[in-house]
Amino acid sequence: MDQSGTSALLQGAVQDIASDVVSALRGGDHVRMSGTRAVDDPEGQFALAAVRVVGADLLLPHVLFPTPPASDVLTVFRQTVEASPPRADAAPTVQWSHWAMRRTLLRLDAPLAGASAGDGDTEPDAAWLDAATWQVLTHQLAVLAPLAVPGEDSAAVRVARGRPVDLARGFVRAVRRRDWQQAAGAGRWLTLMEGVPDTLGLEAGLDFVELMGGKDPRVALQVQAARVMRAAGALV
Repeated sequence: MDQSGTSALLQGAVQDIASDVVSALRGGDHVRMSGTRAVDDPEGQFALAAVRVVGADLLLPHVLFPTPPASDVLTVFRQTVEASPPRADAAPTVQWSHWAMRRTLLRLDAPLAGASAGDGDTEPDAAWLDAATWQVLTHQLAVLAPLAVPGEDSAAVRVARGRPVDLARGFVRAVRRRDWQQAAGAGRWLTLMEGVPDTLGLEAGLDFVELMGGKDPRVALQVQAARVMRAAGALV
């Protein structure tokens, strides 16, 4: 299969998983991961790669409601974490995404086999976020939207918590640029933060992002996550 065909299959698998997460968030149900194994992928490698892209958000409904994940979903999530540990020189977002997946397993009391009690507590470095411009901060935090969950505390969360105005500026910029995925991710962070300017009109802004970009399941996932967390009155 050529590279374009492989990319299309992976993108389809990511959208399938994101759609299942959205459905679970809307109904308070289990994530089912229906339709993620492509016909040309008997070993399920596209499923693992797609889970790596979706990251900790695969189990987000089970963190927010909370309910135990289905055994097959938990298995593929664990397999992804075990199969893709980041290299020492991996990009910070890759390291943080992997950390978030390990933390999610701990939150659900389902750590990796053989993991010690502190294995999920060693955080990647967050100094790169401290010095980021508001544009870069918004982009990177949107990539790391799975870290935006109630009650989580990490260096990355603390940086975000200290820069609500910068993130609000980034949200507006993303909307103006029609970057719906970045806007949705930034909006999810802002939903959990204090000090967001009232003039932002975040709730109406997220409604607009969903209207314009909600056909993309990854955009819909972030908007729905924000709504669930706003309804719960949660903060990071």
